Amino acid sequence: MQIMADVGGIPGKNCRGFCKYCYFKNVKETKILGCKNCPPGQVGCPHCTTETNMTRDYFPAYHVLSTLQTNIFQTEIPQNTMINITGDGDVSCYPDLLNLTQGISDMNLPIHLGYTSGKGIDNPDIVDKLINNGVVETTYTAFSTNPLLRKEWMNDPTPDASIEALKRFCESCDVHAASIIIPGVNDGEELARTCENLESWGAKALILMRFANTRNQGLILNDDPIIPGIKEQSLDEFEQLVINTSKEYNLRITGTPVCDPETDSPYALAKDKNKEYLEILTPVKAEATIITSKISAKYIRKIMDNLGVSDHINVIATEQEIACLITEHDLRQINLEEVKDTVIIPGRCFVHDMVAEEIFRSDGNFRLIHRGPDMLTADGEMSGTLTREDVLKQELYAFEDLIELINYMGVKF
Repeated sequence: MQIMADVGGIPGKNCRGFCKYCYFKNVKETKILGCKNCPPGQVGCPHCTTETNMTRDYFPAYHVLSTLQTNIFQTEIPQNTMINITGDGDVSCYPDLLNLTQGISDMNLPIHLGYTSGKGIDNPDIVDKLINNGVVETTYTAFSTNPLLRKEWMNDPTPDASIEALKRFCESCDVHAASIIIPGVNDGEELARTCENLESWGAKALILMRFANTRNQGLILNDDPIIPGIKEQSLDEFEQLVINTSKEYNLRITGTPVCDPETDSPYALAKDKNKEYLEILTPVKAEATIITSKISAKYIRKIMDNLGVSDHINVIATEQEIACLITEHDLRQINLEEVKDTVIIPGRCFVHDMVAEEIFRSDGNFRLIHRGPDMLTADGEMSGTLTREDVLKQELYAFEDLIELINYMGVKF
């Protein structure tokens, strides 16, 4: 179990400047998206309004510790609880990081440093102090162990120090490294060099992240490409890169949005070798339409086919590749003639319930719209710390919840 210690921060400001590939680089205006957390009659809340995260500076350490203590006192903490220091800036740039980790250390709780680029570590000796303060795990954006590439693409003012810090973290705690793959920049020989270094230093895992450069790949806050002219890497190419890299190195290699060669995620239940596990699920007894992403659709269709209910459950793919990033814009592109009387939308999609109802009833047909489970599978960002059995169990629970929702709300057949 992890308890979040949110230090705040503003992308681009509290991280020593945007990386060239940063998702937030082109976000210039407030976006109000709508989501499941919004009040019933109001579109927009702190969760789905970009201004919320783009205007909050770093919180002082005493504020973070006070909030953390309150959360701890209100929670029954298992023995393996870890504090995850996270924020919207860069954790390594947080000026009170040493004081904060010391305060958490006094609570006798181990620490995970959430996504950090290391750009804030000018002196690698800071790593030794963080380890002494109880940091046992970190997620570190490596991008490349070539200092010239880090300087150019991450705007890292001290790339050699950042790489040395990464090396020391690898030698002293569990490091889950991450690299957004820019085709022609940090793949090929550069990726091989990075993997060789991480392996020799003792890193535990590396997640390869496919670069998103268009709206349907997840850029829902701005329609402009982050880097004009970058050749799009197809999903098949990216998946093969993950598989090939996994075979080459003694690292746990995963990819997002696909794939994890060790656990068969995403959607391990869609694999023929795991078909027998579907027998555990409650039988589907009602009709419904499942709205999902371009990537997830083929997997969910395969699972429904294997359950023998594809005549009653149709799966509609939006152009958006990530289901939790589906917005009102994506739903308005759907052909309502294909939609049944009961509609299941992704639990975390950025659409207000009221807006979803308006869209799916705009042809005069009264449809029931419900949110499905928040997640039906684990992508590489999660599965890297899970076993194959963990992934199958998580998917079985999620699809059982989905089927129970369909049976309860759908039209019986």
